[in-house]
Amino acid sequence: MKKIILLLAVVSSYASYAQHSHQSQPVVDSMHYANEKHFKNIQQLTFGGDNAEAYFSFDGKYLIFQKTNPKEGIDCDQIFIGKLPKKGEPFNYKMVSTGRGRTTCAAFLKDGKHFIYASTHLGGNECPPVPDRKKYGNRYIWPLYSSFDIFMADTSGKIVKQLTNQPGYDAEGTISPDGKTMVFTSTRDGDLELYLMDLKTLKVKRITNTLGYDGGAWFSPDGKKIIWRASRPKTDAEVKEYKELLADNLVAPNNMEIWVANADGSNAKQITNFGQANWAPYFMPDSKRIIFASNHEYKRGFPFNIYTINGDGSKLTKVSRDKGFDAFPMFSYDGKKIVFCSNRNNGGTRDTNIFIADWEE
Repeated sequence: MKKIILLLAVVSSYASYAQHSHQSQPVVDSMHYANEKHFKNIQQLTFGGDNAEAYFSFDGKYLIFQKTNPKEGIDCDQIFIGKLPKKGEPFNYKMVSTGRGRTTCAAFLKDGKHFIYASTHLGGNECPPVPDRKKYGNRYIWPLYSSFDIFMADTSGKIVKQLTNQPGYDAEGTISPDGKTMVFTSTRDGDLELYLMDLKTLKVKRITNTLGYDGGAWFSPDGKKIIWRASRPKTDAEVKEYKELLADNLVAPNNMEIWVANADGSNAKQITNFGQANWAPYFMPDSKRIIFASNHEYKRGFPFNIYTINGDGSKLTKVSRDKGFDAFPMFSYDGKKIVFCSNRNNGGTRDTNIFIADWEE
């Protein structure tokens, strides 16, 4: 959300959480809500299942996303690619992951012919088990599957290279605007940290060093900065809980804020300080302002809506208005379109679908 790791389907577990919590509420469906003034010519691309982390190709012609839909025999997330349709045409897409294990966090390479994604298929063909939340006091938790590694494949689905092979969780990869570098999250050094990988040499450099979850990073359009979500346990109790969960390959993503740094990880700054879950951040086309998802307005933990904020943390603006879940916003590289995932217009089901719109300032 990207679409991270999931309760039911990696990052899109947030969607599942919102949906389960929301199912007893009155349903008022709409594709475009009042006061969503930045969305124009909104179009729903998928219909049914859990569709999340939909991201543009560099040329803006394709989307790559993850999908779960047991009704279609997709029991946990697999990766799909589809060409953006013209007005009135259906959105046709094909599976490009192996169909084995669980996948997440796909992103196109600059050439438009290859993509990266994380998968557990080397650890087994079946969907990895969902953790027993009762064992952890019914807390909302994400599994950090140690069998997740990052792969490069061509758009036919053929894996051409395994990019990571360290023990532990490796996922949440995205690509720099020049196409040369991947930023990703790994537990290889004992904590959830961000790393850079030179895609030519596969040389890796760690760029965060603070206890807590660092993940979901993206480069700015000008390539000069990165943005990501982070938890920062501070009290003894918070640190103890974080370390105990991490030892069991779990994380509780209930308190995350947005951080920005230079592309090499230097000069890291916390941008939000709202409490609860502020995540799925992405730079706006000017490489200064930020768009992200958050539930900070709601003590009960939902809805999730999309917001924009200046790079200095000022001028918070609410963008989306669904009463369930809006997240994973991403701009096309020309800055003209936005794609996001939402519970809207799902007929009161738990479905999360992909929507695209023209962006209006």
